[in-house]
Amino acid sequence: MKWMIYGANGYTGELIAREARRRGLSPVLAGRNAARIAALAAELELEARSFALDDSTALLRGLDGIGLVLHCAGPFSATSRPMIEACIAQHCHYLDITGEISVFEYAQAQHESARLAGSVVCPGVGFDVIPTDCIAAALKEALPDATHLALGFDSRSGFSPGTAKTSVEGMAQGGKLRRDGRIVSVPLAYSVRRIDFGDGEKLAMTIPWGDVSTAWYTTGIPNIEVYLPGSPSMIANARRANYLRWLLRSTRVQNFIKRRIEAKVKGPDESVRARQPTFVWGEARNAAGVVRTARIKTANGYSLTVTGSLAVVEHLLREQPAGGAYTPARLLGPQLVTRLPESSAMRIE
Repeated sequence: MKWMIYGANGYTGELIAREARRRGLSPVLAGRNAARIAALAAELELEARSFALDDSTALLRGLDGIGLVLHCAGPFSATSRPMIEACIAQHCHYLDITGEISVFEYAQAQHESARLAGSVVCPGVGFDVIPTDCIAAALKEALPDATHLALGFDSRSGFSPGTAKTSVEGMAQGGKLRRDGRIVSVPLAYSVRRIDFGDGEKLAMTIPWGDVSTAWYTTGIPNIEVYLPGSPSMIANARRANYLRWLLRSTRVQNFIKRRIEAKVKGPDESVRARQPTFVWGEARNAAGVVRTARIKTANGYSLTVTGSLAVVEHLLREQPAGGAYTPARLLGPQLVTRLPESSAMRIE
């Protein structure tokens, strides 16, 4: 099967392209920037294609002969929908590395179309959301009648340009959690509690992470929150930002901040990634008050995105699952994260 990395000239896309080549894989490298894509493809001795996503004819032509796309061009809120639609039209599998709730919800809404086309649609095959999705699935197995699920991670990783831009969009939209099966909007840092993610107890706050969407499709647990550790000052600043969301929603302000990100944010280098593991945690609770807790230590988020996304790519190159919308744990099972480099065993208490 011929497959493609779209957005291969971005920070994470290039990391994935280089690791894929190191493994002997031969993806087609694609993106909007013809010169940068051509240069990287020439260096790695791979095929290059250049096309934009806002031209449906060019997009369909760009996917000619492609059986699988690993989409790495964010912000995915703007780029995922045309690529998902094109992949389904071309009977092509779609993967991406998003963590955005709106993308997961849109992908799940395409389940029937994807099923009929024989296309696997599985966003979130990177750090967003493989580790937390696998923990959610494992906790569901450990406590089948769970009614509440909390997930979280302690990561010291810096931001790539794409992640930083997505975070700006997320702040403008405020907090999100799932309550009684429905995603609801709440203020930033809506809930604060102390959590031991695996590296000691820390103060943590709720964030609008992708599992608010995906963990529901993986487990059916109706109440879901996601936490990130933060200092008292960080939490206070997040709560102050609630009063500025009207300003952050301005297109002019968003574009100004994103231009600054493009100029200044580069993403962590290999030595930094190697020094910064991630601790992932989850807690399930049932109506009787029984609690199960899960923890796992993984590689740095960007390193896990490289190995995790390629694990899913290689699975689809070998196997032929039925078409439809998936989460990572539903596609490959809750042990996917434990099979990735630098992952510890998952502990459930």
